Formats: sequence, structure tokens, C-alpha cells
Amino acid sequence: MSGTGHILQSLVVNAAIAAGKGVAAGITGSGAMLAETLHSAADCGNQLLLLLGVKRSQKAPDERHPLGYGRVLYFWSFMVALLLFSGGGVFSVYEGVHKVLHPEPLEKVWLGLGILGFSLLLEGGATLSNFREIGRRRGDASLVRYLRETKDSDLVVVFGENLAATVGLAFAIAALCLAHFSGNPRWDGVGSIVIGIVLILVAIFLATEIKSLLIGEAADPRISREAHEAAKAQPDTEAVLWMISVQQGPGEVMVAMKIRFAPELDTRRLAVAIDDYEAELRKRCPEVRWLFVEPALEP
Repeated sequence: MSGTGHILQSLVVNAAIAAGKGVAAGITGSGAMLAETLHSAADCGNQLLLLLGVKRSQKAPDERHPLGYGRVLYFWSFMVALLLFSGGGVFSVYEGVHKVLHPEPLEKVWLGLGILGFSLLLEGGATLSNFREIGRRRGDASLVRYLRETKDSDLVVVFGENLAATVGLAFAIAALCLAHFSGNPRWDGVGSIVIGIVLILVAIFLATEIKSLLIGEAADPRISREAHEAAKAQPDTEAVLWMISVQQGPGEVMVAMKIRFAPELDTRRLAVAIDDYEAELRKRCPEVRWLFVEPALEP
């Protein structure tokens, strides 16, 4: 899947789902259905923001931003999390409370259930596609560890949105069924509240993870391991004394380090040794876009 393929797929799916839910919400008068309609509509806007972030993060470095614009994607991902919290979660809870306090009879429930079931199939398919993409990228890491440590904020946000939507649809179906068969429309409001809580929890998780990337998170620990192994592989490089790595964007890492080289090297041979080391590390870690190596004695 291309870098934006998972976003475009979710955008198309959510646009179709939002239209169907909106029609059903108007016909049935269901608060849970309305909450799901607004959720899907908000997801469409969120995915447009992610596409904007991906495009702007690809701008070339310039004088004002010498390390590039990679973190722009983290900014827009954070905005998506905030919108998911407010536009989806908080409003769904508000709508649910209103329906519980002021219940209204539901109409043509079976039509609403049919649309919700079809939406669940579409949303579940998109979530499964995201899960497969995550499986391809996470390697041997567990799903939880990948979600906590990955730098692919766009994929994590889309996956979180789609997973929340799938869970929300299941709750909306359950709430609509309870309201219909019990004859108590307040269950529909309860369903809307539960959906809102799910969205709020997902939004908080996404915002927390993306905040760390936005303010400057260390790159994958694998890069540190490879830096030390690269030092062992070079004949004139003795040891990495100190290093930092910062994730500047998806697939873009800045590394700065101090290295102890063989003490007998003259200036020319030292320069060659530094170049050889940089080439070796970049071969091992192609995501290292900026690399600053300083020769040093023991700290």
C-alpha cells in the first residue's frame, strides 16, 4: 500500500458510510445513529487533514527549516486527535445525554439496522486492511508495542479512527436493538454515550502518543544498536562514546554522535574514517537523513 493508500481508502469508505448513516438518522430519529453519522463525517475531515499533513511533510528543507518539514505530519495528526475528541466524542456524549433525558420514539428501526450492518462490514474491512498494513510494518513487535513505539503517526491515527468506528457501530446496533425490543428509547441515548466514551478514549491515546513525536522523540533503539555495530565494523573506529537520535518525521531521523577513532590517524585519514563510518551507518539505517559525527577522546 502506498504512503497515502490507507488514508485514501478510509476516506472513501467513511464518505459512503456517512451518507448512509445520515439518511438512516433522519428516517429513524436515532441519537446513536446521529452520533455515528457525525463520527463518520468527522473522520472524512480528519483524513483530509492527514493527506494535507503527508503532502506538506514532504517539502524539501530550506533556510528556515534546515531539518525539513517531517514533523508537520505529527502536527496534523495531533489536530485529528483533538477533533476526534471534541467533534466526535464530546458531541456524541452530549447527544446521548439529551436522548436519555428527553427520549423520542424510534421509527423504521430495521432500515437503520440494515445500514448500520452494511457500514460495519465496510468499516471492519478498512480496519482489517489497516491491521494487515501494521502487521507488515511491525515485524516481530507486538501490536501494543508497535502502537506505542511507531513513528508512523498517519497509519496509527487512521487505524485508531477505524477501530473506534467499528466498535462504535457494534454499540450502535446493540443500542438500537435494545431500544426497539424493550420499547425504551433511552437505550438509544445510552448507546450514543458509550460511543462517545470510546471515541474520547481513542482520541486521548492518539494525542498522547503523537505529542511525544511532536516535541521530539528519540528514534527507534535499533539505530543506536546499529551505530555501535557499525563502529565495530570499521577498522579505524574504536567506539561510539555518545549519541542522540531524533525522529524528524516518518522515515526521517537526525543523529549526532561522538566517536573515538584510532589515535594514530592524521587529519586526512580521520576524515576518510568519518566518511566510511557515515556510509556504513546509512547503509544499515537508510532512514538516517542527517548525520553529524564528531571525533572525540574519552568523555
